[in-house]
Amino acid sequence: MQDSIETLSGAIERLGDGFLLVVTGAGISLASGIPTFRGSDPDAVWKRDVTELGTFRYFEEDPVGSWQWYMSRFNKVLGARPNPAHDALVALERWQLERGGKYLLVTQNIDTLHRAAGARELVEVHGSADRVRCPADGCRHGAPRGSLPRPEVDLDALLEDPSIDKLPRCPECNEILRQHVLWFDELYTGHDDYQWLRVQAASGAMDLALFVGTSFAVGVTDLFVQQGLFGRVPIYSVDPGGARAPYPGIQVLAEKAEELLPAVCERLGA
Repeated sequence: MQDSIETLSGAIERLGDGFLLVVTGAGISLASGIPTFRGSDPDAVWKRDVTELGTFRYFEEDPVGSWQWYMSRFNKVLGARPNPAHDALVALERWQLERGGKYLLVTQNIDTLHRAAGARELVEVHGSADRVRCPADGCRHGAPRGSLPRPEVDLDALLEDPSIDKLPRCPECNEILRQHVLWFDELYTGHDDYQWLRVQAASGAMDLALFVGTSFAVGVTDLFVQQGLFGRVPIYSVDPGGARAPYPGIQVLAEKAEELLPAVCERLGA
């Protein structure tokens, strides 16, 4: 791992007061006990059907089934704790900002672990598991700006009796509430919380891009990679499996994030 430590810490150190962009995917939370989505681990979520369960269409056709699936997953997600990789990125953020640089963490994860670890410059571009919202656009609790804290919604009745009558409803308009997440048949511009304008601005301003635990399978990663390669920005990917990146020009570091990132912080004095 020493070579990876030297490679990544050297690249970050040379960045100086430039803009360090970090993009994280499900792989960073595997050490916190949360299964990946498309990974090779036995519990990978989307081994069933990525185009069916995670869509607004499925929610409309079977809201009970949609809620059941998310409740079964979110019980594990919301009970998880940050691991050393999350903590290391908080330290890296602080170190980069203290030396006058710029930093932004864009996570594809909805598990809230970066927030729990203390990340400040953070975009949860796919939403958050700890909130729900009304599906009616323009409702006070719906897009483009509204949502509700999940703990304020009583889900006990639905857990006891998974039926249409027990689904949680919007306190404003009585529509069936939905998850506050970006589904696969929706757009990044669908809710202000996804901060898509900030993401686009970062893609054109970054001086170094670090991907951690991502399979490069969604639109936001494609945006950053394309912009980075076009602008000749150094791009690194931390992937313990050493999977080949989808584009030439991305340097893969075949290490576990929870081991590499703390070591890089130590090397930088962060």
